[in-house]
Amino acid sequence: MAKEEQKKPSYSAKDIQVLEGLEPVRKRPGMYIGSTGVEGLHHLIWEVFDNSLDEAMAGYCKNIEVALLPDNKVRVVDDGRGIPTDIHPKTKKSALETAATTLHAGGKFSGESYKVSGGLHGVGLSVVNALSSWMRVEVSRKPDLFAQEYKIGKPLSPVKKIGKSNTTGTTVIFQPDPDIFKEIKFDLHAILEHLRKQAYLTKGIKIKVIDAREPIVVGEGKDKKEVPAEYTFYFEGGITSYVRFLNQNCEPKNPSVFYAAKDYNGIFVEVALQYVDDLQNREIGFANNVHTIEGGMHVTGFRSAITRTLNDYARKNSYIKDKDDNLTGEDMREGLTVIISVKIKSVELQFEGQTKGKLGNPEARTAVESVINTEFADWLERNPSEARAILEKVLLASKARLAAKAARETVLRKGALDGMTLPGKLADCSSKDPSESELFLVEGDSAGGSSKGARDRRTQAILPLRGKILNVEKARLDKMLASEQIRNLIIAMGSAIADEFDITKLRYHKIVIMTDADVDGAHIRTLLLTLFYRYFPKIIEGGYLYVAQPPLYKIQKGSKFQYAYNDKDKEKILEEFRKELGMAEKGKNKKDTKESKKEDWEVSSLDGENHKSIEADIEGVSESVVEEAKIPGVFLQRYKGLGEMNPDQLWETTLNPANRVLLQVNVEDAQIADKIFDVLMGSEVMPRRKFIQTHAKSVQNIDI
Repeated sequence: MAKEEQKKPSYSAKDIQVLEGLEPVRKRPGMYIGSTGVEGLHHLIWEVFDNSLDEAMAGYCKNIEVALLPDNKVRVVDDGRGIPTDIHPKTKKSALETAATTLHAGGKFSGESYKVSGGLHGVGLSVVNALSSWMRVEVSRKPDLFAQEYKIGKPLSPVKKIGKSNTTGTTVIFQPDPDIFKEIKFDLHAILEHLRKQAYLTKGIKIKVIDAREPIVVGEGKDKKEVPAEYTFYFEGGITSYVRFLNQNCEPKNPSVFYAAKDYNGIFVEVALQYVDDLQNREIGFANNVHTIEGGMHVTGFRSAITRTLNDYARKNSYIKDKDDNLTGEDMREGLTVIISVKIKSVELQFEGQTKGKLGNPEARTAVESVINTEFADWLERNPSEARAILEKVLLASKARLAAKAARETVLRKGALDGMTLPGKLADCSSKDPSESELFLVEGDSAGGSSKGARDRRTQAILPLRGKILNVEKARLDKMLASEQIRNLIIAMGSAIADEFDITKLRYHKIVIMTDADVDGAHIRTLLLTLFYRYFPKIIEGGYLYVAQPPLYKIQKGSKFQYAYNDKDKEKILEEFRKELGMAEKGKNKKDTKESKKEDWEVSSLDGENHKSIEADIEGVSESVVEEAKIPGVFLQRYKGLGEMNPDQLWETTLNPANRVLLQVNVEDAQIADKIFDVLMGSEVMPRRKFIQTHAKSVQNIDI
């Protein structure tokens, strides 16, 4: 009998799945909010807030409030016109219910209700509804107050009139669905940063943020009470104030910030810029108040216009004498902080992707170019002293660029002429496959020696760094490349630098910063992070940069031992040993005799690898130290540096992929990181002192 053929799955009309209502959103949430992680969670707030902001840009709203409530609820309130509640002619339902339960339903398609808005696709409120376990919308349409509640995107009842109101506006309260978002934890700092930007971009709007999750205590005695934390943003100066805020720790070249606001063929262009005595630049673009992180046509238009305008001015005023010489766009952007904001009719606005990271309208480039060509050229003529300061800054950048180019070529040529000879200090791995190769940057020859003895020679390379590397926050590229330590690192990585940088030539797909757990180690780690952030951002973006986490303690009882990576780990491990010995709490059953103190200290203290005999003068041991370490038979060793570990310990704790702890470096908010690096690593002393004074109390375990 012939073997029966295996039945093949059918593929017919019944196999075509049709998702109705808001089902597509719950099925593929990432398509609508980017992810179901932290960024996607906060995207829910932005979607609702953007609807209120659109009312403000249309001129109907002056106040917006965002409140973080207990039980992971969020409330957004505005005093705009209020979502319409009358019956929609097509859906035969209230317009409010239609907007909250139907994808691509909104007032932004026709361009009549909202000539300018950030929301384009009509998915904002409905997506938030679909991804919330519960949502309530209240609408004030003078003289009535309406409301409707929803559960997982579906209305619990029709829109109802619940009272009277002498105002207009919309209130949305939602609770993200834990079935969609595995971790629901709103970041107040991220919310404040985002909403501050929006307040700068919309002159005259007041944005209040309330955090009612953990009320703060104010007052004393009978007047003591708990109140939610409140923050209010209101900026009459708009993006000019924003530029001053970003440059508050820098020395300006043009104290009077250049500002232009002009309509060009239906596109409203607003630009504010200032040059400062810095090596970095900040170009921040917005389209209809949406931050275009990846730039787009408006940013491209600005770059070409400012390069042309400054070159024309420099040549006209004899800053450039050779007609063939030109200052490059790179020269123009050094030390430049600029905000480029365009407002385009909603029906014409083109973003690339739902997350709106890049503006695609070609006409935005033309509009920005035209405004800068005329307005900035006029400003330069009217402000000759500030124009001179800017040109001197740009010309210095040009000279430094040429010097850096020569230095880069020297570094690259040296590597090529030496047959790509790697630095002598580098103990390279035998593998030539970058995907499995790891480069450990270690502090000093002592740690380098231990690391070389501990590593897996096939996949792990060790590059010892002698002392602290150059602070690149204060140095130009040519000076940086004069540093032997940095040259060695560049040659070892193989990816070159600046214009010649090529991520595909990176020799290691794990570059691990491995420094001691003390002040010097933290400083070296910060210097290295600054180097990578400023000159190798693609290594960070690619997920190739890590920070090793060597242990602080080794805790041993007989043949059993564990490593503790911080004081919290140490206390947890010690508590486990206490429980094993029936010691319910630290210091219990304490003996008062001198002999008992001697016994307790003798069995519970280690200095390095050498067990010290404590037969000596035990009276010198303080009561607090004896009490802290008092667990019979338990030895506690604190590592001061990687060099104190023998190769076996270093392999077991820090290098062995099966046991080690590595922190992957990423930059979630480049502007915040940029600001912190400016404060901590820049030349201005007062901002750094203020930062240290503010955060000193939160620092623990400083080794002096």
